[in-house]
Amino acid sequence: MQTELADFIRDTPSGLEAERILRACVHCGFCTATCPTYQLLGDELDGPRGRIYQIKQVLEGMPATTRVQQHLDRCLTCRSCETTCPSGVQYSRLLEIGREVVDKQVRRGFFAAAARRMLLTVVPYRQRFAPLVRAGGWVRPLLPQALRHKIPAFETATQDLPPVRHERRVLVLKGCAQSVIAPRIDRALASTLDRVGISVVCPDTMCCGALPQHLSAPDQARELARRNIDLWWPEIEAGAEAVVITATGCGATVREYGQILADDKDYAEKAARVAALTRDPVEILSGADVSPLGKPGKDSGRIAFHTPCTLQHALKLDGQVEQLLQHLGFDLAAVADRHLCCGSAGSYSLLQPGISGKLRDNKLAALTGDDPDIIATANIGCLEHLGGGRVPVVHWLELLDTDNRAT
Repeated sequence: MQTELADFIRDTPSGLEAERILRACVHCGFCTATCPTYQLLGDELDGPRGRIYQIKQVLEGMPATTRVQQHLDRCLTCRSCETTCPSGVQYSRLLEIGREVVDKQVRRGFFAAAARRMLLTVVPYRQRFAPLVRAGGWVRPLLPQALRHKIPAFETATQDLPPVRHERRVLVLKGCAQSVIAPRIDRALASTLDRVGISVVCPDTMCCGALPQHLSAPDQARELARRNIDLWWPEIEAGAEAVVITATGCGATVREYGQILADDKDYAEKAARVAALTRDPVEILSGADVSPLGKPGKDSGRIAFHTPCTLQHALKLDGQVEQLLQHLGFDLAAVADRHLCCGSAGSYSLLQPGISGKLRDNKLAALTGDDPDIIATANIGCLEHLGGGRVPVVHWLELLDTDNRAT
């Protein structure tokens, strides 16, 4: 794709990066075949190729409009298009650049701006988010079912993590939302790894930075990344072998810390090392002797596994959780259209509830088509978004934590 970027961005780091990405696109349109919003809405401008054209026009000097902003907002950032693309176009990074430029040119309405400001101010910080979720729990039973689903339940951590007692040690991300509404997930990780001879160390880390990174607040994302690196670094220097992250959306972001902080002379090297050490739990367990876990899948019922977009398209670990679960004796249900997004996509379910709700309904129909007893997934956003129906939804690590398994 030929480009002629405008003066305001041409020779900037973002402009050079955008130009490189744009030039890789060959207009083939393969990406539209796997784009959830294009399939749902049928509008070329709501598919990757159409959004690339719109971003290109803005970067070449065409004034951005509310309509362009709307089409970019509707992108889930699921990155299915990147898996499909034969030219290796880094669409998600181009979208971040495009959104940042458009948001500087187009002022949002009062309520839309306020919603984003609240998300950025509250959710990444546990000390603010936890009281809000706790208060929401008081009114949750009084709300209609449609609204009740939007308010996550507050969960008190009832058990400490196992003591650090093994030679092998890994770090975890405490993070933001998951540590408030589902601390049981990291406990399940720690319990499972402890049984295979690996100890978990949990510094008091913060939000990974995904939320501000996706809401055109890159400075906030970089600051959160720096804080997490500072908290992990002493343990890394002391021999921790990996940073294991149980939410795939967070794992995808931390794995990009090297890119996010590439221009920071004080953190670039550390960020690259943290990114290189970042692992999903399935990578750790697939390389370990899991015989001490036994066969937790025996008599556990049929499991439908929802593969989060970040697991298959960002982390490139499609099929690995299913393979491990089958090895551990679980009976997996068939799932149609497993590549399609469930509609959670971080804050997307709050900011684009109409599209998100339709994608959720489609995904639940696909997941329950083979009559499973449990739906398992690997990302807290997907878990919360898909939950509340007739089939319980859990993190797949909870299936392995037989001492605390509630299902």
